[in-house]
Amino acid sequence: MNSLNNYNMRNLIKLCAVALVVFTACKSEKSEKTIEQPVVKTATNFDAFGEVISADEAMTSNEMFTKYNAMQVGDTVSVKFASKINDVCSKKGCWMKLPVGEKEAMVRFKDYGFFMPLDSKDREVIVEGKAFVKITPVEELKHYAEDAGKSLEEIAKITEPKTEFAFEADGVLMKK
Repeated sequence: MNSLNNYNMRNLIKLCAVALVVFTACKSEKSEKTIEQPVVKTATNFDAFGEVISADEAMTSNEMFTKYNAMQVGDTVSVKFASKINDVCSKKGCWMKLPVGEKEAMVRFKDYGFFMPLDSKDREVIVEGKAFVKITPVEELKHYAEDAGKSLEEIAKITEPKTEFAFEADGVLMKK
C-alpha cells in the first residue's frame, strides 16, 4: 500500500511539473505578441511603420514610374521609393495612394500588419516592398472608393476593372 502511495505521489508531481511547463510556455508566448509597437520614432526625422527600413537609396516617384511602365501584369519587383501621399483610407489607414509619375500606385501593407495615420494625406513617405501591376476588379475598386469617402454617385460610375500600379509595403517612413 505504501508503494502505491509513492507511485501516485510521483505521478502527481510529474503531472504538476508538466502543467507548470505548459502554463509558463503559453504565458510567455502570449506576452511576446503584445510587445509589438505600431509606430517607432527614428532619429532621422521620420516616423516608422511596419518593418524597420532606411531612407537610403530610395528612388524618386518619377524613377518608379519608369520602372512600373516596363512591367507587365503579374511582374513583381522589390524596390524602395519616395513619394507624397495623395490619399489614405479614411476608415483605418489600411491603404494609401502615392503618385508615381503621371499615375498613382495603390499601396497596401504586408500581412495587414500595420496602418497609416488617418491624417497622413499630403505627407512625404518612403516605402519599401514589392511593386507589381495588377487588374483590380470592380467590387474592389468600389470598396476603395467607399473607404475614401466618395459619394454614391461616384461609386456607381465604377463599372469596369482597372489595370493599376500596386505596391505591398513591408515598411514605411513618414516625414515628421
